[in-house]
Amino acid sequence: MSRKKKEEKEVIIPEHQKAKTFQEFLRERFEDLFNVPKKEEKEVKGESEAELYENAKSLLEYKDEDIAVELSHVTKDYKKGRGIFDITFRVPKGKTFGYCGTNGAGKTTTLRTMMGFIKPDSGTVKVMGMDAWKDAEKIKPLVGYLPGEIAFPQLEHGSDFLKVQAEMIDLKDMSKAERIINMMQLDPTANLKRMSKGMKQKTAIVAAFMNSPEIIILDEPTTGLDPLMREAFVNLIKEEKARGATIIMSNHMFDELEETCDYVAFIKDGFIVDIVDMENIHARKFKEYTIRFETHADYQAFKPKSLKGVKILYDVGAKDTYVIQIPIESTDQLFEELSKHNVRSIKEVQYTLQEYFEENVIGGNK
Repeated sequence: MSRKKKEEKEVIIPEHQKAKTFQEFLRERFEDLFNVPKKEEKEVKGESEAELYENAKSLLEYKDEDIAVELSHVTKDYKKGRGIFDITFRVPKGKTFGYCGTNGAGKTTTLRTMMGFIKPDSGTVKVMGMDAWKDAEKIKPLVGYLPGEIAFPQLEHGSDFLKVQAEMIDLKDMSKAERIINMMQLDPTANLKRMSKGMKQKTAIVAAFMNSPEIIILDEPTTGLDPLMREAFVNLIKEEKARGATIIMSNHMFDELEETCDYVAFIKDGFIVDIVDMENIHARKFKEYTIRFETHADYQAFKPKSLKGVKILYDVGAKDTYVIQIPIESTDQLFEELSKHNVRSIKEVQYTLQEYFEENVIGGNK
């Protein structure tokens, strides 16, 4: 009895579909059945160069010879949306540049390209005019570096580590190291393996600053430090700025960045989304005041809209309070008007870097 041979039909898979996972295949094949809408893919892009420097135009005024570090269209792609993409910014000599973003945004990868630890897929990183990857050995003596993850060598004490570091950079005078040790309240004789996170951080800070390098690159430098030591660190940064050091510092502490930096760049999902000149934060053309009146009648009698250029941010009638924004040139007019009413309190609301971030980066959907 003859058997009919089953007809074999060759299944040809198009090349563009071969790399799809089984889950992706099911999703596409049975999407209507399960009524699962396909997720809209939104391409994430950084700002154009003109947009990027909109709030930091002064950076474009520096000549090339006045630039300490410059990144131009730098990309390092780790796939699946991880890495840094088209990173472009410049840091003038003697300025402090803050780098702000959440964990995983790309801060450490960017700093490591500056140190020549990572070779970018594309773009260029220049440090004092030299290629950060090709000329890494020439650049390293010019740079003090504090990594985000500190791993000490097999040495017994903190002082042993500092001594080895000094020998590597041919540092003979340890007087600055001793001064920073005192400033940071560090016991360098402590056992390295038993050190707390804070003590390890202090030890690494001493190593990064002790030879007064031209450039200092710091990855989350105040991690593990208590508030008192954070304050000491901020004072150290100010000292280094005063002697003319160029400082690049990743940090998510807005107050520390605001107090020390000349410029701050915001990175999100591997893209630079904004750079701000801190002069624009500190020297705004208008002020904000919270004004509370003694009585509801005084509150009603005050007419803020009669003042030139005023903007009412909050009108809290239940508490007889206004929060207003007013041009600096109109403040005399404001106080003249307030003198006609019974005012319980008036407080100037200082504009902060965090507010800028919330308004322009988060609120602006950058």
